[in-house]
Amino acid sequence: MNTLLFGYYPYIAMTVFLLGSLARFERDQFSWRTGSSQLLSSDDAFRRGNNLFHIGILLLFFGHFIGLLTPPAVYHSLGISTSAKQILAVIAGGIFGGICLAGIYPLIRRRLTDPRVRATSSRMDIFILLLIGFQLVLGLLTLPVSIYHYDGSSMLLLSEWAQRIVTFRSGAADVIADINFLFKLHLFFGITLFLVFPFSRLVHIWSVPLGYFNRPYQVVRKR
Repeated sequence: MNTLLFGYYPYIAMTVFLLGSLARFERDQFSWRTGSSQLLSSDDAFRRGNNLFHIGILLLFFGHFIGLLTPPAVYHSLGISTSAKQILAVIAGGIFGGICLAGIYPLIRRRLTDPRVRATSSRMDIFILLLIGFQLVLGLLTLPVSIYHYDGSSMLLLSEWAQRIVTFRSGAADVIADINFLFKLHLFFGITLFLVFPFSRLVHIWSVPLGYFNRPYQVVRKR
């Protein structure tokens, strides 16, 4: 089961993530959108929650990306020890996770309790929001375990797993066979997010408007 979930499942999820996104873009571009419900219900709590959620989720994504895929030799060359990196990861993860959780809570409450928003929400809209919220809670619960292993031993195992997965090296699942169950649960649901990505509104991430920053000015003239 360990090999199936952490050796093969990541590749299944990433294949569905890439091919599913491409297929949806080609076959159903009308649904390629955020599905924003801001026009149905918008208040200060929603705007704050929406901003905090997006800021937090981006910080968490890049934090995990850099933290998991940076070889130890790189940060050692910068004078950062493994234990120092572990402490930094715990502090940053706590702050970023707290920001994201503070943002997603009002979004979940609004999605479930506002009659107009609930009526226009699909089951996937609700599921993906709850899944992200659950994953955030799991991530925060791993922080006390990470502090206990302040020497960075667990972090090194997780990094080795991630680097073996992305470089298609064998033995990835064996590396984390004996790691704490909370870490495994967090990994499993993180992988599952990639699996369900193409079937949710999350596909709008692919359409990040990078051209916004160098777009020409809009000229407005009086009639």
